[in-house]
Amino acid sequence: QVQLVESGGDLVQPGGSLRLSCAATGSIFKLLPMGWYRQPPGKQRELVASITTGGTIDYTDSVRGRFTISRDNAKNTVYLQMNTLKPEDTAIYYCNRRPPVAAYWGRGTQVTVSS
Repeated sequence: QVQLVESGGDLVQPGGSLRLSCAATGSIFKLLPMGWYRQPPGKQRELVASITTGGTIDYTDSVRGRFTISRDNAKNTVYLQMNTLKPEDTAIYYCNRRPPVAAYWGRGTQVTVSS
């Protein structure tokens, strides 16, 4: 069984940076390809970035070059470094397996980009 807890969200001005963390319980974390997802207000949840167990990384076009996903298997944690934030990045951010497992969804962490 895996539990995921996201943290690091905040209110930030456009152009600012945030680092999100996703702490996982369960020894199988290192075996899971992981992703960061987000759900903007009134919209569906979308995949933002992903990282495989071997370190292969991919991003959706809207964040490529601004966001960086990484993982530390020793700490059972996956990170999302977000730079040059834009108002359209405002959303609740979640981590989950890629593809996602319904039982793994956590509460997410709110990121608000506004002046």
